[in-house]
Amino acid sequence: MINLPPLAEQLRPDNFDEYVGQQHLVGKNGVLKLAVDSGNLPSMIFWGPPGVGKTTLAFIISKSLNRPFFTLSAINSGVKDIREVIEKAKDLSSSAILFIDEIHRFSKSQQDSLLGAVEKGIVTLVGATTENPSFEVISPLLSRCQVYILKPLTEDELKTIILKAVAKIKELTGIELIIKEDEALIRISGGDARKLLNAIEIIAGTSTPDHGKLEIDNAKTLKIIQQNLALYDKKGEMHYDIISAFIKSMRGSDPNAAVYWLARMIESGEDPLFIARRMLILASEDIGNANPNALLLANSCFDAVHKTGYPECRIILSQCATYLACSPKSNASYMAIEEALAEVRIKGDLPVPLQIRNAPTKFMKNIGYGADYKYAHSYEGNFSEMEFLPDRISGTRFYDPGNNAREQEFRLRLKQLWKTKYNY
Repeated sequence: MINLPPLAEQLRPDNFDEYVGQQHLVGKNGVLKLAVDSGNLPSMIFWGPPGVGKTTLAFIISKSLNRPFFTLSAINSGVKDIREVIEKAKDLSSSAILFIDEIHRFSKSQQDSLLGAVEKGIVTLVGATTENPSFEVISPLLSRCQVYILKPLTEDELKTIILKAVAKIKELTGIELIIKEDEALIRISGGDARKLLNAIEIIAGTSTPDHGKLEIDNAKTLKIIQQNLALYDKKGEMHYDIISAFIKSMRGSDPNAAVYWLARMIESGEDPLFIARRMLILASEDIGNANPNALLLANSCFDAVHKTGYPECRIILSQCATYLACSPKSNASYMAIEEALAEVRIKGDLPVPLQIRNAPTKFMKNIGYGADYKYAHSYEGNFSEMEFLPDRISGTRFYDPGNNAREQEFRLRLKQLWKTKYNY
């Protein structure tokens, strides 16, 4: 077995020439490299998937410009930490670079606290995010930043990183790593250099070299990485398994399991907005009209999480998760739209009945558009029976109210209104 220091840190490049990937930004005529070379560096947001070099770019920029460098992580930093950095930066002779990792996790108030320092040039902000900054960064801050989009690493770029890792392991340990097959490593990485290097570390750290050599093929890669998935891949299969367990626990009305899986996600640093977004979907898909307040609460939860961020938002997430788990369930609305979509795909664009067509011109009225339309509010009970579906699917029932108190009221009302037409 090979005892290795973290490869991602060992291989972190010091300059643009050593940097792998993002040639549209740092190549010979890359817009970011030109900005650094000119010394006229704007505040900026790096937007891209994990492991494509956002943090590394920030370090290289700082080193290239020889400027003071501060770094904060949005996971464990608050307004107090931001203010402390700004106060330190005020005493410096040149504008400091402030790198904020996962800036999308900052609440509105935390992002607001950056505005003055960015506007006055006390700090040059470099933010990194995996989320669309148009949605996750407040407009006043976003308007003061240049957004640079980073792309997943290509297969050739990942192969270059593998070669660098092999050379570094040889340098550090004297062990020759022989990559006989690299397809599994590249597939596991998903374009993420950190994930690729972590996988190589795990394989090297759990294998025994033979006469100073260690061979790696696809079979060995898959066997070892699958056994150690949880050690390095919080955003891969384990990520999806845990969110699946969380959703299924709420759907299955088990608040205890729901809050356990929620705790697992919080402890691993999962994006709280991702969790809140999934609960928002569940509130409609799995609860729906059985308890319409569920959607309102989930929407309020998403908004509150966006405003607060960690660690406080864990309480809001827990409140919403336990409420949704305890709520009566119905997927009737979800099934209704799925069945209606299937009908549209099978039977195409059926004509709108004349009586409910729009008639903005005299000609349209003359040929029958809107004729015989009965305005519901002109009739007793605000209802008058008429045909609203195309003739070919008249009487088709898409919405079948669920077996719960609220929707049974809907079913009774619909039966009273439509009699036998929809067979409620």
